Amino acid sequence: MSRDEGHEDRPRGRWSQRGAAFGIWYLRTVTFINLLSAVSVSFGNDIRRHNIAEYFTPYLLTAGFASAAFSLFLSVTLRRRKRAAWILNLVLSGLLALLFAFSLVAAPEFRAHAQNWVSLALTVLFAAALVVGRKEFYAKGDRSNPKLAAAVAAGGLLVTSLLAALLVTVTNTAQDGSSTFVQRWRYGLMRLVSLAADDQRFPGIDTPNWVNVTINVLSALLLVAVLWAAFRSVRSTEPITEDDEERLRALLARHGDRDSLGYFALRRDKSVLFSPSGKAAVTYRVVGGVSLASGDPLGDPEAWPGAIEVWLAEAREHGWAPAVMGASEEGGTIYARHGLDALELGDEAIVETEEFTLAGRAMRTVRQAYNRIERAGYTVRIRRHEDIPAEEMDRLLRLADDWRDGETERGFSMALGRLGDPGDGRCVMLECSDGNGELRALLSFVPWGAKGLSLDLMRRDRNSENGLMEFMVLELIQRAKEVEVTQLSLNFAMFRSVFERGSRLGAGPVLRLWRSLLSFFSRWWQIESLYRANAKYRPIWEPRYLLFEKSTDLVRIGLASARAEGFLEAPGLPKWLNRKHLENVR
Repeated sequence: MSRDEGHEDRPRGRWSQRGAAFGIWYLRTVTFINLLSAVSVSFGNDIRRHNIAEYFTPYLLTAGFASAAFSLFLSVTLRRRKRAAWILNLVLSGLLALLFAFSLVAAPEFRAHAQNWVSLALTVLFAAALVVGRKEFYAKGDRSNPKLAAAVAAGGLLVTSLLAALLVTVTNTAQDGSSTFVQRWRYGLMRLVSLAADDQRFPGIDTPNWVNVTINVLSALLLVAVLWAAFRSVRSTEPITEDDEERLRALLARHGDRDSLGYFALRRDKSVLFSPSGKAAVTYRVVGGVSLASGDPLGDPEAWPGAIEVWLAEAREHGWAPAVMGASEEGGTIYARHGLDALELGDEAIVETEEFTLAGRAMRTVRQAYNRIERAGYTVRIRRHEDIPAEEMDRLLRLADDWRDGETERGFSMALGRLGDPGDGRCVMLECSDGNGELRALLSFVPWGAKGLSLDLMRRDRNSENGLMEFMVLELIQRAKEVEVTQLSLNFAMFRSVFERGSRLGAGPVLRLWRSLLSFFSRWWQIESLYRANAKYRPIWEPRYLLFEKSTDLVRIGLASARAEGFLEAPGLPKWLNRKHLENVR
């Protein structure tokens, strides 16, 4: 979705913020007490009863795991400033406060207990805090949420009740087997609602206690599903349009040399927001409730703040957690001025082609590997995409697909997500052939301003010689004048400084431990090997940062980033329903 103007900040006063904070902390406290009471009950084999006889308890304060989960869910949605959660809490607490007040007025026996007055006061205070803090709860949900929640509730209740009836039928041990399916279905429906219901109405049904607990757990899962459907955020925005892409390309033409990742803003699974002046833009994608931008904003740095403000305003309007992957130090500084914190992710390897040389003792290993591949008869062809005939490009696309490692396409922040598109004619393709003229590997680079290239895609035949990728990169560095470039952006090395400093003499115990952990995980994720592969070119290391608003959102941001990059699929969905992760491994 493209917008040129941001949302004006809603007026926020001190009392409004305090009211919202009180409401959130009230629910957190209730969650803790409910959970503590549930644990105490389970260990003591006793049942604590609430809201019976002549006693009241404050809003949502009932012992149990289900009630703890419900209050926790509401506290999380309030913290995310969901307007729907605010309405639900206000209605429920308001009705409960009216019920308490009516009971105290109508029944003298209720007035004799101080607990009831305290319960009324706390419930009224919670509702009043929500009213005072109403301006803090502005995040919109998806317009389809009410219909979806109703459908989930109706369909889920039907499915779970039928499963409960089937479970009762299989495990029924009553001597009198005269119960009908309708009776067993009603029994299962009753157990979905309560564990403490009266069994005397069902003399022909006798089930083990674990069956009753299992059925009740099904009801808890159904409740979670309904709540998720009712409070979910807007899941996506409109992708980049043709007009948006033209405007972004115009910004790249004027300012594209500032950021090596700028061209990746043209991924067509992203959305874009422009500054009010139209001189800068932020591209992003919404994944799992996270508005995930990548790299620096495009355009004139003086207009970056305007684009960032529009992006942050939209994220807050919908309750998304804002985050930026791979911002440079310059871009990260501007984002930090708008309230985001920064963590260093790693370093980008940049090679200045005019200063690079294979001579010298330090490059001996690299030089030997290069000469070995060259003696084996391998050659490299370098062309712009626009110079490759359509028939040849189709063949390269088929080979790139065949050589892909795994079924999932990976890449987001440092990958274009397509190959051979007519609009990407200035991209550069490297084709490596063996001594028999058979194509064995491909590299593709996207433009980085007028004089640079940024690595996009790496593919090779698994049966080819090791070291082909390094050979091709070295060929490009030495023949850079053929495509008129002077700098190359290669792979991104996560936690590069940890590996470098952790191996030095005098490294502290914490740094050595951190390096050991990363080395261990590198067995699966190639963290250290990627750093080593980049380091052999003796590049300039440029740090890249992760920007985030709240540290409590880091887990969500990490999961969203993994999904965007293609390392995780959307949870709970069949594989064929997951969004296809676009091409190219950075």
